[in-house]
Amino acid sequence: MEKKVIAQYQEYLEERFTKRMLFKEADHAVFVLNFGPGHTLPEHKHPGSIVYITVLEGSGVMTVAGEPHSVEKGDLLHISGEDTFAYAGSSNEKSSLLVTLLQPPSEAYTQNV
Repeated sequence: MEKKVIAQYQEYLEERFTKRMLFKEADHAVFVLNFGPGHTLPEHKHPGSIVYITVLEGSGVMTVAGEPHSVEKGDLLHISGEDTFAYAGSSNEKSSLLVTLLQPPSEAYTQNV
């Protein structure tokens, strides 16, 4: 067993979002995305993957396949890796997303940012 304290990976920067890896294996990755007020995750996809996202803190809008969805702390999302998606954090609070990525398309998807 390996235990991680998620709060230790919730690092916020003024200028941009952060991505902090918790676990990384050949067939999956688990990481936290941290957003300051108003930060965004650009539109992208994870071809051939399955994505699960839990909103750990805060709120925002997750746009999936062009459709915006309000999300908040406690929500769990399942997104096909073929769908294009983006995230915009609330303009007045920090937010963190716990992401589980099954079958990452490449090593580039499993790096700290």
